[in-house]
Amino acid sequence: MAINELRSIATFVKAAELGSLRKAAAAQGLSPQAASQALAQLEHHLGVRLFHRTTRSMALTQEGQQFLDTVQPALQGLNRALQTAKRSREEIAGPLRIVGPHSTFRPVITSLVNEFCERYPDVQPDVQLDDRIGNWVEERVDVGFRVGASPKEGVIARRLLPLQMIICASPAYLAKHGAPDNLDALGSHRCSAFRHPSTGRVVPWHIKVGESIVDQHVVPSFCTNDEQLELQTALAGHVIAQVSGITAAAYFRSGQLVPLLIDHTVNHVSLWIYYGSRDSQPARARAFIDLAIQRLSNYSEYVLSTAELNSLAQ
Repeated sequence: MAINELRSIATFVKAAELGSLRKAAAAQGLSPQAASQALAQLEHHLGVRLFHRTTRSMALTQEGQQFLDTVQPALQGLNRALQTAKRSREEIAGPLRIVGPHSTFRPVITSLVNEFCERYPDVQPDVQLDDRIGNWVEERVDVGFRVGASPKEGVIARRLLPLQMIICASPAYLAKHGAPDNLDALGSHRCSAFRHPSTGRVVPWHIKVGESIVDQHVVPSFCTNDEQLELQTALAGHVIAQVSGITAAAYFRSGQLVPLLIDHTVNHVSLWIYYGSRDSQPARARAFIDLAIQRLSNYSEYVLSTAELNSLAQ
């Protein structure tokens, strides 16, 4: 029969401390028979007798005392390590590694992290924004965000909000160049395009035509791999751009940007949050996930309704 060394050693140490195998069994939640068997297995495994035992008393042998002196500090250290790990799971404190896309995600993560830090000042967020998709298990990521399809298998994923892509321009641009009244008219306008940071490829606009999502290729008068720079160029009145509602909803509502060709607005991809099993997560990760779901499940801050788009376009 294989010996459970850790349980046997713990039983031996507790019996030595309490002077009774029966008391040691009770302290560990074992039956007296199981405790006696554990001790007998340990003695057989070591090849020495650890206790002098009678029906009324037990005392350490010389070998038992030597073994106790050796293993007791190590067992105490192990117990401290176990208690520390249990506390870290329940305390909302410590490092929290978060990853998300560099493009689009900045307004969302800024608001979330600021509120989270105010609530839980003992947590140290480590936020990495990157458009590449890495191996988040190897990189020890606690919470991930991604735009697009549901993440890979092996993680729990929850859809948070749709990602609107809205064609727009500033009032200054429209006053100077007018507004396109159809997709073909875009060819005579100054348009911007986004260059994917990882591939270097110019990304076509994704637009809705009927019930389909199609690529709309534009000849860019301005091109960048930074969404914020593209947004600022549109705000300055230099180009027509296709921007995300997450990035630009506040600028539409303030009148700094005007939605165009709204029948072609798409929201076919979404922002997802994902993580490992909640049962084994530290409390700090669970608290951040709960806050993100609470804030982003009610996503009106980042998504414009059809009625709102119509009103703003007029």
